[in-house]
Amino acid sequence: MKNRVVITGMGVVAPNGVGVSQFTEALKNGTSGITFHQQLKDLNFSCQIGGIPNVTDELQSKYFTDLQLRGFNSSGILYGCIAGIDAWKDAGFYMNPDSELDYDTGLIFGTGTSGVEKFREAIYKLDDGQVRRLGSTVVIQTMASGISAYLSGMLGLGNQVTTNSSACTTGTEAVLMGYDRIKSGKAKRMLVGSCSDHGPYVWGGFDAMRVMTYKHNGDPEKGSRPMSASASGFVPGSGAGALVLESLESALERGANIYAEVLGGEVNSGGQRQGGTLTAPNPEAVQRCIKNALKQSKINSSEIDVINGHLTATSKDALEIENWTKALGRKDGDFPFINSTKSLVGHCLAAAGAIECVASVIQLKEQFVAPNLNCEDLHEDIKELIPTSKVPTQSINGNVDIVAKASFGFGDVNACVLFKQFIP
Repeated sequence: MKNRVVITGMGVVAPNGVGVSQFTEALKNGTSGITFHQQLKDLNFSCQIGGIPNVTDELQSKYFTDLQLRGFNSSGILYGCIAGIDAWKDAGFYMNPDSELDYDTGLIFGTGTSGVEKFREAIYKLDDGQVRRLGSTVVIQTMASGISAYLSGMLGLGNQVTTNSSACTTGTEAVLMGYDRIKSGKAKRMLVGSCSDHGPYVWGGFDAMRVMTYKHNGDPEKGSRPMSASASGFVPGSGAGALVLESLESALERGANIYAEVLGGEVNSGGQRQGGTLTAPNPEAVQRCIKNALKQSKINSSEIDVINGHLTATSKDALEIENWTKALGRKDGDFPFINSTKSLVGHCLAAAGAIECVASVIQLKEQFVAPNLNCEDLHEDIKELIPTSKVPTQSINGNVDIVAKASFGFGDVNACVLFKQFIP
């Protein structure tokens, strides 16, 4: 039991739902969180739609004091703290500023570009010679590890506390890093996840690269179209996902609710070789990542029921499906169901992996396959590999025992994790 790792708590701040309950309903119903943003239009963005979580001032006040919120301008840290605290409480623990230090629990919470709005605010003040008016929280709001610093202090965690950053692979990588630490006996529990800021200063570079869609500004919910023949680029999103990983022994000792088991996984890089580039995957490395994830998890490819793919609605979607068919040795009617959470929330960048891991575990716990929005016109290259029935456009209730979740990021980096239904 010491070598088995389970999930005992989850939290999520997504464009289509804040909290596991709301997010679960959105997944089941195929509810989109993509909306039009006037600010993007005013700034001459080609893509004027995006996914931003609905976090009200009232909700913020349940997690932060007025003093903490004064001068707070880092949306990713805000999302990450809410998701992390929710996961902690969901696992049966409490927030207590006077608690004893918990040396058995650590935290690995990733991010990409953190606190860009705060950077912008600071730059304007510095340019005006107002260095003394920057405030005392500029550093912690803009440093990469700001999210882990905030969360660990709020929860009093004394094991390893750190931040990882691997582009779109960040959240899935954080899960595997936490898994490894528990597996090796260095921690009983790890709070893991990732977050991403929203807004033009994060999304502008992608708009300049022309990798975001510009065709659905008047119909936002139709914009995110993974695996679709009419896909024209991804829709940017933001938010956070968090999971409490725990040794099975510890979870059983305290009678914790168990969502699922983490069987194992793999992280690797394509080295930007053999077709891999800064923005495109090396197919051989992707397939190797999936195969090694299965090997580490001690399962056969035939045991996978559902794949939650990376699938961003770019030209590489068909290549990803081809890589899955080759890595699993399964195609046509033998292929598992596959879905892309991004059809509902957009591409949440560094937060994507964690939000999608939460979505994967929810499908296991609730025994359903989430739908793919805007995929009625499945791409012809994908049709040649798998039948349309394997890409459901409506929620399907059914037997889901193992879900494979993969993320592939800028820099040609890959991660794949396997989740299994936990039956006491």
